[in-house]
Amino acid sequence: MAIARRITTKRLERSPTPPGRIWSDLCERMPGCVARGRVRESVVALPLVEGTEDFIPDRALWAAVVALGMLCSIYRYEDKNDGHEGVTVNPTRYQPSCEMGDDLGEELVGIPRCIALPYWQVSRRLGRSIPHLTFFDQSSFNMKINNPNATYPYVGRFDNMEMRWPVFGERTEIAFQKGCADTSASFQHGPDAIAACQEHVMNRNVEGLLREMVRLKEILERMPNAFHSINTNPNSGENYVPGHQWVRWGKFSAPLSKRCPASSGLQFPPFLVMDAFLGRKKYDSFLGKEGLHLRAWLPSNWRAFIAAIEYHYSIPEFVKQLGDPRLMGVLDGIIEAYTGERGFMGTHRYKVFGILEIASKTGRTETNGLSGAPETNGRAWEETHRQFSEAMKERLEPFRGNIEIEPHQMRGTFEECRYQSRILSRAFVDTDPNRSIAMVTLDLQNTGITFQPGGRLAVMPLNSWGECAKVAAALGLTEFLDYPVTVNAQWQRFSQHLGSVRRTSAPHLTVKDILRRGHLAPITKELALKVHDMLRASSNTVLQVLATTEWPVCGSLGDLLQAAVADTNPRIWDRAFDLTGGLAWLVDLIPVEVPRTYSISNYSHELLPSAVNLTVSRAEYKLCSTFAGDEDVTCAGVGSGFLNPFLSVSDELVEADEDILIGVSRPLNFQIPIDRAAPCVYFAGGSGIAPFRSFWQARLMPNNNAAGRDILYLGVQARTKFCYEQELREYVEAGLLEVHLAFSRDTRGLVYDQRSQDLIEKEMPPRYIDALIGEQGATISELVMSKKQGGRGGYLYVCGSVAVFDSVMSGIRNAIYNHCSSSMEAADTILNKAFAERRFMLDVFMTPKPLPCNLPTIPLSQLACQTGHRPGGRMWIAVHGSVYDVTDFCGMHPGGTLIIQSNAGVDCSKTFDNLAHTNNPEVSSLLTKYFVGRLAPKPEFHGSPEFASLYDFWAGYLRITVETLVAHRFEMYEIMDVNNTNDQHLRGSENVWSREHLVNIGLGVRMFYDYQSRLLQGGFSALFGPDLQELVFKLSFTLATAATTDTNTRLPDILGTIARAKTSQAAIATSREVAPQRGIINYAAKSVELDIQLLEDIRKEACHGMDAFDNLATMGSDSHSQKLNILATFLLQTLHRIASRLETFYAKLALLRVHQPALESNPARARWNIVRTKVRDGSFFVLTQQTVLGTAPAYTPERNRRMTVDFESVQWKEAAYAAFHK
Repeated sequence: MAIARRITTKRLERSPTPPGRIWSDLCERMPGCVARGRVRESVVALPLVEGTEDFIPDRALWAAVVALGMLCSIYRYEDKNDGHEGVTVNPTRYQPSCEMGDDLGEELVGIPRCIALPYWQVSRRLGRSIPHLTFFDQSSFNMKINNPNATYPYVGRFDNMEMRWPVFGERTEIAFQKGCADTSASFQHGPDAIAACQEHVMNRNVEGLLREMVRLKEILERMPNAFHSINTNPNSGENYVPGHQWVRWGKFSAPLSKRCPASSGLQFPPFLVMDAFLGRKKYDSFLGKEGLHLRAWLPSNWRAFIAAIEYHYSIPEFVKQLGDPRLMGVLDGIIEAYTGERGFMGTHRYKVFGILEIASKTGRTETNGLSGAPETNGRAWEETHRQFSEAMKERLEPFRGNIEIEPHQMRGTFEECRYQSRILSRAFVDTDPNRSIAMVTLDLQNTGITFQPGGRLAVMPLNSWGECAKVAAALGLTEFLDYPVTVNAQWQRFSQHLGSVRRTSAPHLTVKDILRRGHLAPITKELALKVHDMLRASSNTVLQVLATTEWPVCGSLGDLLQAAVADTNPRIWDRAFDLTGGLAWLVDLIPVEVPRTYSISNYSHELLPSAVNLTVSRAEYKLCSTFAGDEDVTCAGVGSGFLNPFLSVSDELVEADEDILIGVSRPLNFQIPIDRAAPCVYFAGGSGIAPFRSFWQARLMPNNNAAGRDILYLGVQARTKFCYEQELREYVEAGLLEVHLAFSRDTRGLVYDQRSQDLIEKEMPPRYIDALIGEQGATISELVMSKKQGGRGGYLYVCGSVAVFDSVMSGIRNAIYNHCSSSMEAADTILNKAFAERRFMLDVFMTPKPLPCNLPTIPLSQLACQTGHRPGGRMWIAVHGSVYDVTDFCGMHPGGTLIIQSNAGVDCSKTFDNLAHTNNPEVSSLLTKYFVGRLAPKPEFHGSPEFASLYDFWAGYLRITVETLVAHRFEMYEIMDVNNTNDQHLRGSENVWSREHLVNIGLGVRMFYDYQSRLLQGGFSALFGPDLQELVFKLSFTLATAATTDTNTRLPDILGTIARAKTSQAAIATSREVAPQRGIINYAAKSVELDIQLLEDIRKEACHGMDAFDNLATMGSDSHSQKLNILATFLLQTLHRIASRLETFYAKLALLRVHQPALESNPARARWNIVRTKVRDGSFFVLTQQTVLGTAPAYTPERNRRMTVDFESVQWKEAAYAAFHK
């Protein structure tokens, strides 16, 4: 060995090529080696080049450690994941004939010495005590910058990078790594801003510090956009990261040993630097401890820089000591932008949740940093989400106090409003004399608030004094307005929040505070039920309200109480609303109001804007006839009525001691493009013009005109409601903006004339915005299409109500169909690609619209069948008791299509809550469009805990069957090599069976075996494992203990059937390795089809079982024990059918094998023996008859029943028949 090393050394000394080039060359070849299944052979063939100074200079150390680390990682990956993945009975392991690096540490055990030794050597020279790859090794050095001069807003953008050495060559790997690099690079200017802040603190330069803190805040606010570069939408092209392929990358990047630091996202520079900047002290959470651990593994110069930020010239301490409200406001904005629910950490948390949920369901159970590992129910994404929550609260609590709720629960609550303001003015924006739309200006002096185009302002409205007076008069509280109230937990949180915003102690809340800041309108079902319970069902008015078919009811709590007090016994009323004591019932009756969110309508060039403009359309509704009687009473919405009240009443005044709480947010999915040359198209309806005013003010400001076109398509009712007409005319006349209008109730039209650059008066029939879009179809369709499709790749924005959204989308689809595509399906593909590329963005606001509650309910079994995994199928989800058909929305979902698909067919309320959708008004608005009905509630089994327990067990098993089926849909069409389906949600993302015109052993075959292994092991464990066993035992016990006259019934051998199926010759045959030769693709396609058919059949049986619970109610007056006996018998029959389907599945799958060796000398006789046995024990007929609730089972013959089948006669007749035909 020593002689060979010396010979190799002399050859390398004579070679002009750098010795380490052999490692980088193999890294460049690696995707092809993986595809051909030649990774280990290629590594073993490398000569030994030592990593000493004689061969590897210091300047090449980083390159060497990255190349060698990747080679060691892929070798270990191939060794552990060699294509068998648990489906091979007798695997043939690869045995390399070379020296291994076992003596160099546990990290290099089983790694060929030709890469293990130099990797160990260069790691030591680089200061790493053990060989390991870091996160920045892969996301920084492994990237090449295309254009170093393209620096705006930072160099390392996704579109300005290429991956140096991809391992698998899949776009998932490339997109994920480039996305990680983009996220790190987005903080490129952060350290510089922090250093400048410290310098200004050192010099006590307040204005300089303010300027740099605003700069840091803007950097942090821009960073979440980098997460868009990792997209789970199949139409997103180079940015597409399917979760099931991310599993493979996760396994590759796993540490070489348990003592190695994980290649974790916690090594992101923003996490490390910003924690030091904010002076984080608490690291008790799982991720906190992991972060400290990873920080210790950083290079010494990095650790020194972080320590300098952490221990010298603390910015938070200086701001606190100085007490400047501007600095305090900006610091609060920095905290929110970094670790807030809508900030960098919150966005990262949601992104990880979505990808990890898909990855977990397709085989990855934890992250490299072991986040999610402690979870015992197999839902690693929920555990990781919880750990992120704990880490976020550790960062927030030093500035916000003790946080008792999860960060996602703050969305849409008063917690988001952290600043105080006051209304400066309300101005007309059109010629409507009623001022139905007004520009409301709020004061931002000394708040430290900054905002960007597309930003939103959350406002905590105050109830009008009129509504407060109604409640006070009905409850007798007129003389108690300043009386302190004993608060509950929610109001206590609000009090503490109010003190935090005022930077004082928590104030004592009074009756006036509850009435002004509580929820009084509209009347929700929960609010009406509270009054109903308090009045002990004695009010006919409340009963009449509860009988409504639509919720919420158009009215206020004051209206309800004013009407109820007249028909309620005074004694009951006084007992319910007792005025003695602490009035604790008042805070239980009236919850804290939620903020209303409005688009910001101006752009400021100031460092700290002095004011903010909102364009507020007053929401008006007719008072419910229960309260209005025969009168026609028009009321205003709470938020819009507060900001833009009727002119007939005096403008709402806010007392000096009453704060208007506001908060600023910057939505990720509604921002102007970074590229100012990109064309922008704005579609607005009425007050939906609000955010676009900030867009055009920012893009068309003097000396910074955008090179791209700016086009506004505006639909309004009449000329009198044309907002900002004079301002728009000025932009049109300057040639900066095109404006096209549609008036739906006015013949006085305005037409944009390109030659004169003016809006020309013209009589025309009334029309809606979709007709306007059709008229401009050629231009719009070109802007929708991406540049790769030959279009202009424009950025399109829609703002308005759900009706406006429907009209715009209909018009655009028709325009694309008429000008660019041959079918509506192709038009949808073009449109969905624009959504996937984040060039089509929505800001849909909610117009109060009651939802009907008298529609037929949807049972769980019907929901479970709508998973959309087949062409033409629909995707339904259930959220908090409502069912929605989200098939058409799937392609538009900002979070990608896969996370919706992974929750199809089940109640996904928990996921909905975790992603902060529950309190998101935009999500609520869109969901009303896709509402199909209410989910059937759990039946009320009065006094029957056995029925309730069985229901819960069976519902849980049904969910398992649906989730197992859905989890296997992601790779289904890729393995089946189906790319020609019209359904874009089902189409395979890429051809996994070939690469460079060669059979892709490394990807296609391994993906198939991974898929099949996950079903045979993980999927079958879920379907036929402990959950099913527990069901069998519970049903058998129920049947055995239930009173019944039939004592001769034999229980089906369900568990025995499953055990025999799993150990049968057919099952063994399916688990044997299939050589990757001719026929494997056809075999894989047919196998996957059988897999899906089995899962569909199991789901169908489980749905039948679920329906049995509803059918019990129609079974007449049978006794409780009889019903329980009937139900248990039926469910056992169903489980037996499920077990029998497993036997059939294995038999069919065994017949599909590429090789069909003879299992015995006489297969026909063996098959006949099997059939005879099944006929005798009755199991042969299990799947030949439908199970019917209340009928005798077909599979349980009586004990003394005589078998009337003469098998010998059957055999003789069969032989005679065959001989006759022969």
